[in-house]
Amino acid sequence: MLVFFKPNLAFLSVPKTGSTAYELALRPKADVIFTKKVKHMTMGKYHAKLAPFLKDTYDLTPERFAVMRDPVDHARSWYKYRSPERMSVDNPTCHGGVSFDEYILDAISDTPSRAAGIGSQASFLSLEEGVVPVHHLFAYERQDLLRAFLFGRFEDDIQPRKLNVSPQMEADISPSVEAKFRAARPADFALYDRIRDADGILQDFQDT
Repeated sequence: MLVFFKPNLAFLSVPKTGSTAYELALRPKADVIFTKKVKHMTMGKYHAKLAPFLKDTYDLTPERFAVMRDPVDHARSWYKYRSPERMSVDNPTCHGGVSFDEYILDAISDTPSRAAGIGSQASFLSLEEGVVPVHHLFAYERQDLLRAFLFGRFEDDIQPRKLNVSPQMEADISPSVEAKFRAARPADFALYDRIRDADGILQDFQDT
């Protein structure tokens, strides 16, 4: 989570969306920086805690921006990141080499393992179902739009370096498991579809 006074922006760092790379590139320009356990501050926590502080202390109501990834690709990134190819099988967050189908079924089960605890992007970005108070929500695949937006606000070409790159490995999903995933996480797929239908950037939240 980064807050920028002059361009009046707050960056919500959604896990596994390239947020670390952008945070490091933007950190020298930030006025408020949250790291470690509060780096990935959710919209709910921002709205309840940080937004009132910024308003009361600095009379600042920043526009929020964030990035969202295709839900299947988001889960695939977690799957690769927590694979034996990257971490020791003794690590409790390593999935031990299960197939991607098995990983997804674990993630959407009633009691997912630590390895499959991938969270929900829609929940991260929402205050309640259907309410997403992010002024500029970018599709992960449209880095061009995000960089153009940042150039317009900072008058600088932000070029993030690739960080936390997951290993190359097969991670196919079967149609039946994808259908179960969609049924289990309808809000995630619906929100991503809204961004995609808006050509890669959703900007329809107006109230500050």
